[in-house]
Amino acid sequence: MSLSLMSAKWYPILFDSPMNAARSVAIWLTVALVAAFLVCVFVLKGERRKKFLKISLIFAIAYACVIGIMFLTFTFVEDGIKTILFVPLLLLVLAIAGSAIVLVFKRNKALYIILGCIVGAALIAVFVCMGVYYGSGEAEESNWVKITLSENVALYLCAAGLIGVIVFFALFFGRKDKKGFDSKSITYAAICIAMSFALSYLRIVKLPQGGSITAASLLPLMIYSYMFGTKKGVFAGMIYGILQAVQDPFIVHPAQFLLDYPIAFAAIGVAGMFAKVKKLERFPQIQIALGGIVASILRFIAHVLSGVFAFSEYSTLDNVWVYSMGYNSFVFIDIAIVIVAAILVFSSRAFVRQVRKFNTPVLTKTSAPQTEVLEEAAPAADPQTESKPSPAEINETDDDKK
Repeated sequence: MSLSLMSAKWYPILFDSPMNAARSVAIWLTVALVAAFLVCVFVLKGERRKKFLKISLIFAIAYACVIGIMFLTFTFVEDGIKTILFVPLLLLVLAIAGSAIVLVFKRNKALYIILGCIVGAALIAVFVCMGVYYGSGEAEESNWVKITLSENVALYLCAAGLIGVIVFFALFFGRKDKKGFDSKSITYAAICIAMSFALSYLRIVKLPQGGSITAASLLPLMIYSYMFGTKKGVFAGMIYGILQAVQDPFIVHPAQFLLDYPIAFAAIGVAGMFAKVKKLERFPQIQIALGGIVASILRFIAHVLSGVFAFSEYSTLDNVWVYSMGYNSFVFIDIAIVIVAAILVFSSRAFVRQVRKFNTPVLTKTSAPQTEVLEEAAPAADPQTESKPSPAEINETDDDKK
């Protein structure tokens, strides 16, 4: 791992090209903006804080989208990303940016449906173009390595096994979530995916055979999982993983693609698994931190299995398992940055109140009214236990008077 880090590119101090220079400036600018935001949140009180948070939300969405568009353009010009991938991605970011800013000012059901359809159409266009490009075999040829039959079988088995584990976590911890996607959850998913995608361009360090440490790029996805539950979180993470395959493709095998991209980042969707644990309700920072740790462990396992069975030829050690675990330990550095940022964000009571509006278990909404109805109906159910006459008796008395 130490050799990998020595040969890696450290982007905060890298100015060898226009793209890397812009990336370095963007990293330090982002750090400064986050620091200024935290200072203002703790200094401002009451209505001033609410107004500041609303303005900050608009700015954060716009800033993330500008970063995404800028680096997509740089990637197209310098790194040679294919036009078939660049155009739909650019349209997707623009659609999400416009939708997010509109929703800050006005929200209603019709608007959610319209914007959800626009963003959904852009996502479908991205997936179709990706399928055409990777189906051509060009990506595999440019990153080709030799994979034996046993490694081929192992890759598929590992992918299937991890899918099963993540689905179990998502269903078990999301059993009280609202069923199905609505326009609101789809729109927010698109916003969080876009913000994570934009932040992923702010790399601190990139390793030679794939993998990078970023400026808390996974935080929006973790917040989304906390807001809407693990089932929707896993789905959002899977889509983000597919977009990562476009941004930084290192694909040699279909199952390796699943492990390193959709599965690895779908695991981030379980970060909200402790959001409904009542014993931790007073400590949202612990809830999001524990969820992030579990999510990072699942992501780490996915990358390690991919490294062992798809990239064993890159190993500089006799034991490929040790090499893969050492190489992919960057995952824990990446998640440590995210958890620190998450703890700071979830220390704001105003922020926690907002995200928990989406996080109320289904039973909570229905059980309270039912209890009240039963309590109100109980006295009338057994007139013998109450001295007060029942509604039926009152009606009969009124009829007699008439």
